Amino acid sequence: MKVLVTGADGFVGRHLVRRLLQAGDDVAAGCRPGGAPVDWRQDAPIGSRLEVLPLELTAEGSISAVLAWQPEAIVHLAAVASVREARLDPGLAWDINAAGTARLVAAVASRRDAGTADPVVLLASTGEVYGVGPPVPRLETDPLLPVSPYAASKVGAETAALEVWRRTGLRVVVARPFPHTGAGQSPEYVVPAFARRLRRARETAARSVPTGNLDPVRDLLDVRDVVEAYRALLARGVPGETYNVARGTGVSLAEVFARLAALVGASAAPEPEPSLVRQADIPHLVGDSTKLRRATGWTPSISLEQLLQDLVDAQTD
Repeated sequence: MKVLVTGADGFVGRHLVRRLLQAGDDVAAGCRPGGAPVDWRQDAPIGSRLEVLPLELTAEGSISAVLAWQPEAIVHLAAVASVREARLDPGLAWDINAAGTARLVAAVASRRDAGTADPVVLLASTGEVYGVGPPVPRLETDPLLPVSPYAASKVGAETAALEVWRRTGLRVVVARPFPHTGAGQSPEYVVPAFARRLRRARETAARSVPTGNLDPVRDLLDVRDVVEAYRALLARGVPGETYNVARGTGVSLAEVFARLAALVGASAAPEPEPSLVRQADIPHLVGDSTKLRRATGWTPSISLEQLLQDLVDAQTD
């Protein structure tokens, strides 16, 4: 299958492109020009076909040029994916995440109407769209109550994509992944940040490590399991439907910190740092992925223990 991955040079995009190549798919990696080079062909079979295409979601001409590759499927990952970055420039987050998605699906729908293409479009949203709610796993039917510019712009992206599905029949599927991490994730994100600070504390014999609020409970997945969920949804997701991608169990950030400290071999204690506390943080964010499991047979295969060990090992390497 010919698969276009937008945001292919991002954290999830790098893992997804490599997995698609391993599976024998032809892949177009859509990336903003000027980014750092990426070795997508790591572990790819000989003869795997990959094209790297420049993509600016703010430019309709750029989108049209990428779609000329004629993908049979599109996984739309390109986004302002950092809560912090989106808060610093909410307008940019909306322009890339919501308006960029609207431009992309409109262009794909036009090609479908012209009879030149009919790809399935998988939009990667986020579990953060549910916002603050009761301490129970979230269902796809729960209200969307975003509490950050990032999550709000992702609601906008979902709205834009599903409007085009209703109006044109474009095969849009929405995935709402809950927090995920793994090798290669930026230390801007909480789990790799913990691991890096703890390793530094061990090396310097520091007695404390700065952290934000450790009370929130999160449903934490390995990025490799998220990638498998996306592949499953490309094959068996129902157009117009939304699917949580989640483990279904929660763990507090305090417990994540303690487990990482044990793996790293650091005895430093967490020390609250006000600058690291997220404004309007979500106390409990756990997803119910029953719908995804029933539709595709997907289930997470990597335990939390293995996820944390692999992340620590990757940082050590």
